[in-house]
Amino acid sequence: MAFDDFRSFLDTLDKEGQLLRVTEQVDAEPDLGAAANAAARLGDRAPALYFDNVTGFTDARIALNVHGSWANHALALGLPADLPVKEQVAEFIRRWETFPVPPERRENPPWAENTLEGDDVDLFKVLPLFRLNDGDGGFYLDKAAVISRDPEDPGHFGKQNVGVYRMEVKGRAKLGLQPVPMHDIALHLAKAEEVGEDLPVAIALGNDPVMTIVASTPMAYDQSEYEMAGALRGVPAPIATAPLTGLDVPWGAEVVLEGVIEGRKREIEGPFGEFTGHYSGGRSMTVVRIDRISFRSNPIFESLYLGMPWTEVDYLIGASTCVPIHQQLKREFPEVQAVNAMYTHGLLAIVSTKKRYGGFAKAVGMRAMTTPHGLGYLKMVILVDEDVDPFNLPQVMWALSTKVNAAGDIVNIPNLPVVELDPGSQPAGITNKLIIDATTPVAPDNRGHYSQPVRDLPEAGAWLAKLQGMLANR
Repeated sequence: MAFDDFRSFLDTLDKEGQLLRVTEQVDAEPDLGAAANAAARLGDRAPALYFDNVTGFTDARIALNVHGSWANHALALGLPADLPVKEQVAEFIRRWETFPVPPERRENPPWAENTLEGDDVDLFKVLPLFRLNDGDGGFYLDKAAVISRDPEDPGHFGKQNVGVYRMEVKGRAKLGLQPVPMHDIALHLAKAEEVGEDLPVAIALGNDPVMTIVASTPMAYDQSEYEMAGALRGVPAPIATAPLTGLDVPWGAEVVLEGVIEGRKREIEGPFGEFTGHYSGGRSMTVVRIDRISFRSNPIFESLYLGMPWTEVDYLIGASTCVPIHQQLKREFPEVQAVNAMYTHGLLAIVSTKKRYGGFAKAVGMRAMTTPHGLGYLKMVILVDEDVDPFNLPQVMWALSTKVNAAGDIVNIPNLPVVELDPGSQPAGITNKLIIDATTPVAPDNRGHYSQPVRDLPEAGAWLAKLQGMLANR
């Protein structure tokens, strides 16, 4: 089932028992952030949370933790809620292969029901804003899809970027936006500033669940997120034209903001409790001027809690980080079997691969670090054999403890780029990167004594099925 808007997905979560409506009155701070923080501790079937009785707001509807479990992630893709994560990733890969699926342009988007322009623009009139963590420097929009175009090639649909970037609310019509240098919006902005221009942007809040997943997915510069959304949905993604900027935006959004990133203008933004489990400090960031707000009647505000992993963001981007790296590696190294890059936004990845010859696994690790995502995020790669499941951490730990000889299996590469939010980088944005080869050496690398592995008994498979059946029938 494909969802065309945010509300239809909330309805499905409700029917599946994956939406918890909190009817009692709560305080915006600290209750909303604390509740989302706590939901992340409920495990792989944690529900989304819905609040509509918040102190200080007369008409607030707030949804949190919408993607915050593997059950909800599966439902977003139209899969059974109990589908294991490894199988969700496999289905993600299968659908990825159907890319591109062109979008469907529709008229009369629900977000066009109400409009604020000019002096009437006021984010505080439309959005029930609150801080997520005590140390945040202000209110943040952290689950919105930001749309921009390549100023040098505005007619190229694939170079229109849809990405999730954190934005601090700095006034009635002003946001601070962090354009990570490795992300497409930073390239768009650099091109606009080179010729002394502002960069038009549209910001869509409260989107259908697949659009949010795709906006969080590392893709090639000229690949369209809308065409990937169609592949993952199995049907074309509905889009509409934003009236002020002419940008393509999700048809089913709750709220659409339009304006510009003001060229060559920077102000202090932050701090913010980040996906790394640490606060990012105050930094000089871009300024967004909002010139128009379009919104549904009675809009629902969606926000994303970030903090000490795991939180909603880890479920949101887990599969969508694994799959692009897997596909990019597989094109050049068909020996690659699986990629698990779910740990803290893909700063660490585990790759299982066959080997052609000695040293091959290390070459795969180095290539992983130069994928579009790996350039900015991937700072550690663990390589394991093809018979080791990278999603099975006990198997991975076995490989680490028995296959690794620090004398030749650890590669430390200095002074490479990483996202500035990595608290271990020094200076911010620069780090050493690490490859750990936990694969079995093959010729001409003949180190170690690996010629006599213990194999599962031939009867073990039948006994596994038998014991599982006995447990199910207790």
